[in-house]
Amino acid sequence: MSLIKLSSLGSKILIILSFSIFLKFNVIGAEPIDIWKKDKNEKNINIENKKIEKKSQIDYLKKNKEANKIKIVEDKQEDQNSIQLSGLYDPQKNDLNMSMWSNTDGSSIKNTFNRIAKIKLSNFSEQLFIDTIFTYSYPPKINLTKEEFLKLKLQWLVKNNKINLIEEFLNMNLEFQGKSELIKYLVDHYIALADISKSCENANLINKDIKDNYLDKFRIYCLILNKKNEEALINFDLLREEGRSDNFFTNKILFLLGVNEKPHNKISDKNLLYFYLSSITVEDFKYEPTQKTDKNIWKYLTASNLISTEQLEDPKTINKYEVAAHQGTFDKNKIFEIYMSVSFNINQLINAETTYLSLTGYESRALIYQKILLSDSLENKLELLFLLKDLFEKDKLGNIYTEYLSDTLKSLDSSDIPDNLKKTVERNIILEKTEELGKIKYDDKVLHRSKAIKFFTEENANKEKTNKDFLNVYKKISKNKKYFFSIKDVILLESLSSDGFKMPKELNISSLSKNLTVPPNIGALIEKEEIGMLMLKLIEIIGSDDVQNLDPETLYFIVNLLNKAKIKKVRNKILNLTLPLRV
Repeated sequence: MSLIKLSSLGSKILIILSFSIFLKFNVIGAEPIDIWKKDKNEKNINIENKKIEKKSQIDYLKKNKEANKIKIVEDKQEDQNSIQLSGLYDPQKNDLNMSMWSNTDGSSIKNTFNRIAKIKLSNFSEQLFIDTIFTYSYPPKINLTKEEFLKLKLQWLVKNNKINLIEEFLNMNLEFQGKSELIKYLVDHYIALADISKSCENANLINKDIKDNYLDKFRIYCLILNKKNEEALINFDLLREEGRSDNFFTNKILFLLGVNEKPHNKISDKNLLYFYLSSITVEDFKYEPTQKTDKNIWKYLTASNLISTEQLEDPKTINKYEVAAHQGTFDKNKIFEIYMSVSFNINQLINAETTYLSLTGYESRALIYQKILLSDSLENKLELLFLLKDLFEKDKLGNIYTEYLSDTLKSLDSSDIPDNLKKTVERNIILEKTEELGKIKYDDKVLHRSKAIKFFTEENANKEKTNKDFLNVYKKISKNKKYFFSIKDVILLESLSSDGFKMPKELNISSLSKNLTVPPNIGALIEKEEIGMLMLKLIEIIGSDDVQNLDPETLYFIVNLLNKAKIKKVRNKILNLTLPLRV
């Protein structure tokens, strides 16, 4: 009998005992006593007995071995329930469970996290990863504390800049270790976008009793921003009394409060808050970032239009901006504005295809860019576009150009593109991925494309109707002696069987799947009830691939494992994406 069943049985036994005693007390009008004082064979209850002592409890439990087992389970369950859990999703959302990590060595979880972090996950893999790690669950029992496990998850959110998920997590989880760091990340994110009001909203998500110097300072500024100067002054005085202010912050705040007429002109890039305060208090604010400048400061300078790209001539400065744009901290469009400001003579522009070879760095890219804009031949323009791509990639600045190239190619009439360049054009167009799926076209000549798949592709599908559809289709294809059962057919058959569908007597699914294998090391995770690790392994296997593009053999063992683990909601998503023919 499982622990869960024992626990449940224990609760039922206690309820029955309590209820029966309660009824007897009502009949005789007596006061209740502790149920553990009553012996199983005792017929008369002495209602005058005092509360049972601990020793008598132990004696009773020794007499009843089964009750002793139940009591132990109940205590353990209470300990588990006392653990404060953090997450976003209930386990039943994806057929997972609260103990999905309990039996897994924490070291294995950390190692798998690290490997996954190096993969550019596909949309499907990433969503499955999010659903898995942010399901409410108990932490592993060894080599990974609850706090360390949570830190792994939050670090992933920050590294991947999942702003919406971070906000959702903060709203759904009241207190947890690392909350202030997560809020600070959000605050800085919105300051960097010059969205100060949004930053202020997030700064108030933390319990005011928790001392965080950065957030406390920022909240004081937010009070001033919202014209609550008296409250701001009270909080500022308290901050100074606690010795948590410094000369820079004191000077800026006293000026903003109107206590001092003039602030000093010191600019601090110690952190984003201090830099922001510098930008709004220093007259004729000017700041020249370097490649070592914090990325959030770069973003803030760009968002606030505090960087002038006019009349730039210094190659080092221009290259600095190119690197920042490649890293995503500077506006890519401004790079092309810089290129437009570079002067070339008419001969250089006419002979750009050869002249660029004598130039280096940004000048060669600027020349080709200007020539692209002047080109009136589509074929010549395409050749120049791909040449410019090579020049960006040569200096490891490809991110600047990827979107520009794609957008330019999209704007062209595909019928005008020369045949010899069509494939190259297609490879360089970024396709917008959509979650909308085409309409299913059922084909009853192919089992895995027949109406039998409706059970997995439609919500609340009628099981009896699907069973009839399946049997009708199977009857048709069984008459076709040339019909070959594909791997996807086997996947469908195993999934139907797993869900309780009756298979025809002559159909031997095992013989159809005899040459298909499932990695034993992953299959063992189900036996060991390491469901969380099972999901991570499957995510790692799918990786950067769209699930629709998985080879049939890989698809088979993934679905096979999900069937065995009874994780049917995830399985159904996969079947819905991989089995039907969509138009």
